[in-house]
Amino acid sequence: MVGGEVISGFSFELLLCPLCLTSEGPIIFSMRRPICLLVALMLLFAVAPAWAGEVVRLRVEDTIQPASQQFIERALRDAADRGASLVVMELDTPGGLVDTTRDITTAIATSPVPVVVFVTPPGARAASAGFFILISADVAVMAPGTNTGAAHPVGGQGENLPEDVRDKITNDAAAMVRSLAEHRGRNPEVAERTVLESISLTAEEALEEGLIDFIAVSVDDLLERLDGFEVTRFDGTVETIELGSPQLVDIEPTFTERLFSVLANPNIAYLLMALGALGLYVEITHPGGILPGVVGVVFLLLGLYSVSVLPVSWAGVALIFVALMLFILEVKVTSYGLLTVGGVITFVLGSLMLFDGPIPAMRVSLGVVLPTAVVAATLTGFLLSRVLWAHRQKPMTGREGLIGDVGRAIGELAPEGKVAVHGEYWNARSVGSAIADGDRVRVVAVKNSWIEVASVGDHEEGSE
Repeated sequence: MVGGEVISGFSFELLLCPLCLTSEGPIIFSMRRPICLLVALMLLFAVAPAWAGEVVRLRVEDTIQPASQQFIERALRDAADRGASLVVMELDTPGGLVDTTRDITTAIATSPVPVVVFVTPPGARAASAGFFILISADVAVMAPGTNTGAAHPVGGQGENLPEDVRDKITNDAAAMVRSLAEHRGRNPEVAERTVLESISLTAEEALEEGLIDFIAVSVDDLLERLDGFEVTRFDGTVETIELGSPQLVDIEPTFTERLFSVLANPNIAYLLMALGALGLYVEITHPGGILPGVVGVVFLLLGLYSVSVLPVSWAGVALIFVALMLFILEVKVTSYGLLTVGGVITFVLGSLMLFDGPIPAMRVSLGVVLPTAVVAATLTGFLLSRVLWAHRQKPMTGREGLIGDVGRAIGELAPEGKVAVHGEYWNARSVGSAIADGDRVRVVAVKNSWIEVASVGDHEEGSE
């Protein structure tokens, strides 16, 4: 046929375009080919499902410490392995350790998948270390009613550091947050003020000062606004986030990560050490129980792990050791309770200083320390009372154990002779009048190989 070609085979286009069918068979005219291709493409887009980008979501609502670092780094690796389009980290933290924070910001900056840090829900915060994490993200977002900032370094009890140490640590933190802000295109001056002046900002203030990209009311709102959003990665490259109809994949902490997070709680670490020490004490004082010793060892090992990941103050450790020594001396030395009082005061001070955390959440709570101190003081008082009671009791063994016992004269004591006490024969001397053979006697003193006895009436009870 003129101007056309006959196709003996079957074309995919024929399934889609009736214009290509004639009574003589399947014929495609060259002038109709572009129209057929356009129709085919339109039909394909109409019936094909919308493309869905995968979004990995994780929630961090804990202090920033090695357990939370492990969780975040695993989630970022998982997102990269999945080929995810985006990582959304929902954040609510009071802060944490500086070294751990630096490692987390490094992991975010080097992540091959863009990372969004979303401070949510309303009432949440990204304070102290959380501010550094927020600033380091590819996209920083906050929900209404949240706040961030207050990143000034402080001492373990929340106090200001000595001037020389304070300047060194503060300048280092300020340089870190300034570098992060500059690389992310955020306001470095205001970011630096959160460290130098410890300012805190609401979501609206953070947006106005150029510290975050926008405010979102929910995750759905966040993802809708991120579709087509252009981000500048840490290395300077520009990427456009394409989500389509995003598929959320939630990453949850593993059992091990949850356990480590619990153990990183200073209150839990403190109680584990205390209970471990108590278990070992019970096992030592009552050998053979096995269970208290095993539990004590396990608790101590878990407590030692906690100590390994928490900032420990050795001054606090020394004070607790001194307190234990005072409790032990109270049992050995009569101080009328003064050593116990000193031990309780020293124990409380040492416990409060035990963990040198930068925020209250990483220090031992007074509500945990005081009951523990009361239990320690009560235990010491109980042991002291038992020691005093034992000292007041009549000796039951040895020569001193004979005093007060009743026996019987073997022959006449005028004033010396022999007596039988507890089935044993003793050389005896009467401290009063002569004692007749067979009379009952009571031991009143022990003199080397002699005992002194006195006559007693038959109505008095005693053991021979």
